Amino acid sequence: MLSPTGWGALVGGAALLGAGYGFGYPEAAVLGLACLLAVGVALVWTGRSPRLSARRRVTPRKVARGDGAEGFVALTNTGGRSRRGLDLTDRCGASPLTLHVPALAAGAEHTVRYPLPTERRGRIALGPLRLERTDPLGLSRRVRVFGPREGGTDTLLVRPRVCLLPVLPSGTAHHVEGPTSDTADEGSLTFHALREYVLGDDLRRVHWRSSARTGTLMVKQLVDVSLPHTTVVLDTRAVAYTAEEDFELAVDCAASVAFAAARSNFPVDVLGETGPVLRTDGAGGGDADALLDRLALVRLSARASAAGAFDDLERARRRGSLVVITGTGDTTGLGALERVRRRFDRTVVLRAGAETGGAQAEPRSLGSDVPQLRVTGLDSLLAAWRREAVR
Repeated sequence: MLSPTGWGALVGGAALLGAGYGFGYPEAAVLGLACLLAVGVALVWTGRSPRLSARRRVTPRKVARGDGAEGFVALTNTGGRSRRGLDLTDRCGASPLTLHVPALAAGAEHTVRYPLPTERRGRIALGPLRLERTDPLGLSRRVRVFGPREGGTDTLLVRPRVCLLPVLPSGTAHHVEGPTSDTADEGSLTFHALREYVLGDDLRRVHWRSSARTGTLMVKQLVDVSLPHTTVVLDTRAVAYTAEEDFELAVDCAASVAFAAARSNFPVDVLGETGPVLRTDGAGGGDADALLDRLALVRLSARASAAGAFDDLERARRRGSLVVITGTGDTTGLGALERVRRRFDRTVVLRAGAETGGAQAEPRSLGSDVPQLRVTGLDSLLAAWRREAVR
């Protein structure tokens, strides 16, 4: 198709040719004819679609916010002629990125390398790849869009930044005979009850006397009553944060706290005022990665109150540590923390954001005996968390 310059040359050439012949100006007619010939040559130049194959590679496919990631596109000239005047356009999210491709001989391959934007957390769609071929004068161009099967589209997952934190000590056993609930975490320390055998149970736990008496294979249910359990409540309300950067810091804090427990194979619950975000039982080796993947997609909500985040905590038996992460803005609904914090061994509130004059006073609704840690960055989170861990 013709470019804007090509359309201008076509219309201008036709006008000059008509005026030259009509008014007897041979110079104008020659100039107009030259413009029309240039447009014709440009159309012939770009008339045939170049025979090229493309392969995209993203390294790494998952990256922490702010870290480096690169895209690689390998172009191979599968035709029998050299190709020049090629430009490759890749779309990274909403931003197009245009890259120049040097001349490719028949059968030659060239790899284009370019940095990918990782400043914003989330799943970034890459592509589709667009290959543009233009003539030397820029009058005509041919565009080829590579489909998914040709490597034209891909994704990059930008996850929260994480700092390595210690796990808060918690999980004290409240009964010498073990827990009184069947929802306790499986372990190998304390006998809790007998239950029927389930495929995959350790045969060393079979209670043969009970099995012989009941005629059903029975196994001993052992639990770990001191296993640290971490519950993270992330406030995603837009009114709770004075800037978007503060919310990103809050997500980084939530990811750091949850990652610390998950990488130690401890159970973690992540909740928001809109409902559960993710729950891990500490039994899977990929829990830490699953937490970071899920938190990469968390977005701000338009809710006015954070009270909904504590509804599930009132209905379920909880223990261990409760970590509430919010901003330095509105605290509506956070007073519901007072109803549930007695269910936990310890409670900590993290307030993410810069220290401004209007956010210095700690909200009374959170309770005077609940430690509130001001966090202005991951470095300050690490320092404050270490002090809280040994308190």
